[in-house]
Amino acid sequence: MELKIKKRNLVWFLLLFGGILSAQTTGQMFELAGYPVQLTGDLGGFETEISIERPHQGVEIATISLKHPQGAPPPGFSLKWSLPSSDIAGYWSSGSFNDKTIGPSWGPSSIRSMLAKEAPVIALFGHDDTNRLNFSASEALNTVVLSTGIREEDGMVYNEMSFFSEKHRALTAYEVKVRFDTRPRPYSQALAEVSDWWASFELYRPAGVPEVARRPVYSSWYSYHQNVTMEDLLAECRLAKKMGFESIIVDDGWQTLDSNRGYAFTGDWDPERIPEMKAFVSAVHDLDMKFILWYAVPFVGEKSKAYEKMKGKFLRYWEGQGTYVLDPRYPEVRQFIIKTYVDATQKWDLDGFKLDFIGRFTAGEDTDLTKREGRDYASVNEATDVLMTDLMRSLQEIKPDIMIEFRQPYVGPAMRKYGNMFRATDCPNLASVNRIRTTDVRLLSGSTAVHSDMLMWHYDEPVEVAALQMLNVMYSVPQISVRLEDIPEDHFQMIKFYTDYWLKNREVLLDGDFHAVSPLTNYPMLESTKGDKKITTVFNDLVVEMQLEKYTRTDILNAKRSSRMVIAALGKTRQFEYVVKNCLGEEIKKGSLQITEGTHTFDVPPSGLISFVATQ
Repeated sequence: MELKIKKRNLVWFLLLFGGILSAQTTGQMFELAGYPVQLTGDLGGFETEISIERPHQGVEIATISLKHPQGAPPPGFSLKWSLPSSDIAGYWSSGSFNDKTIGPSWGPSSIRSMLAKEAPVIALFGHDDTNRLNFSASEALNTVVLSTGIREEDGMVYNEMSFFSEKHRALTAYEVKVRFDTRPRPYSQALAEVSDWWASFELYRPAGVPEVARRPVYSSWYSYHQNVTMEDLLAECRLAKKMGFESIIVDDGWQTLDSNRGYAFTGDWDPERIPEMKAFVSAVHDLDMKFILWYAVPFVGEKSKAYEKMKGKFLRYWEGQGTYVLDPRYPEVRQFIIKTYVDATQKWDLDGFKLDFIGRFTAGEDTDLTKREGRDYASVNEATDVLMTDLMRSLQEIKPDIMIEFRQPYVGPAMRKYGNMFRATDCPNLASVNRIRTTDVRLLSGSTAVHSDMLMWHYDEPVEVAALQMLNVMYSVPQISVRLEDIPEDHFQMIKFYTDYWLKNREVLLDGDFHAVSPLTNYPMLESTKGDKKITTVFNDLVVEMQLEKYTRTDILNAKRSSRMVIAALGKTRQFEYVVKNCLGEEIKKGSLQITEGTHTFDVPPSGLISFVATQ
């Protein structure tokens, strides 16, 4: 089914959201997935056309087209609609983090999405984690603001999706697709399908993911910060390799002798602290590990040699950090950035890059959005897209399996085409935050490898507490950043055990059907299934559902300090062998038992696990 609606400069006088629209406001009404939607905005000389398609029952997509005969800056416009708050428990967005409650209509919950920040989607979910309404946009380059709020007077949930709320260059034509999904299915499935929808656009086609990007990583950041040396990191690599880690990320500090945590000397990218970089990379390769190097893409420090070369081609100065932010709309800037990474790859034989601070490529209120003074792009977002697309292409010509890591919040649909590793944002020693962050990224990332923030903890921690860092990120690729030579022996054994467990179950943990239970309470249970195996991790004292007939192998990880594990078995009675292990991998108990339908209680050590294998 396809419906087309065409209007120009049509004034609507109707009551919506508690007020009358002014005579200067142009509006259009259309229906999408059963909801009356109003398009509002002063569209000026732009002609609008709306067409609607229904690819699946319960899913409808509106294509909104704007055209201007001479070309003009696009007008700000919004889509507004409402629905009853019946069984709507909260909302999910890529930036909702630990508060997924819906705000009041006078202070709605919102997400601001653009090329290098967040993703243009909101999911309204019920008290049983069922999708109530998932709304998303195809616009992932320019800023889109999505919001949702409950109105006190009528108990309705009012939603809005706004476009061109910021200045933009002149356009003659613009098109955006808006997708509504009302199907009653787990919210996580609905989000996964949004990710697949974005990936179907040529503009957002994801980059391939090398197999090594899906294996554990050692990072230098929390363990050494800027005080990195070749000798120390090679020693760490030797130990990490024995545990199953396949690559190292050498983070900030290698490029300068300055240790003040600022970026005043950034931009030349000479390995001042590690002058033997080529030998360093070669030594890591001799250990059969890959080498990934950190760079801050947009920065040229005020004390760098590159400052004079790039002077006048900046977006802004970052006060307090001693650095300028490059303007990618200049071809010389893009050439400078791309050449930096191409030269490093060829000179040092690098395997990948941790590309940081992409989110700083943004226009400000005073940014001149024109192609003047040597700029060949007016839009910062479009220029950044060209920069990153050309960079990825140039690097893949040298190494087809190049690894590129980005971190939250620049993990939206457009970023998947230049990056194949998305990492949770910094959360040192915060196990539960790492769980929330990695889960949020995982729900929208499709096949792109999702990595934890680097794991670190105080070495005096009891090993059961240190193990919580590992258990909270089991459904992502773990990155470790403790000094393996210095940690206690039992900590070392714990990392080795859970890394080995992760590697053996990687296909279930990374590639299975993933569900994050109860987003409203920050995912107190995570589970993934593939084939005949199910893995569940519990972070609070919850009842774990065990489907006796569906899965022949079931693992339950106890990511909490208590030892009681309550299981609700469903289905016909079945015989199982079971084994209980602590966080060091030591067997505490094993045996055979018949599990009947109903509730069963087991003792599982804190940060340990229990595994069941059906014998009939």
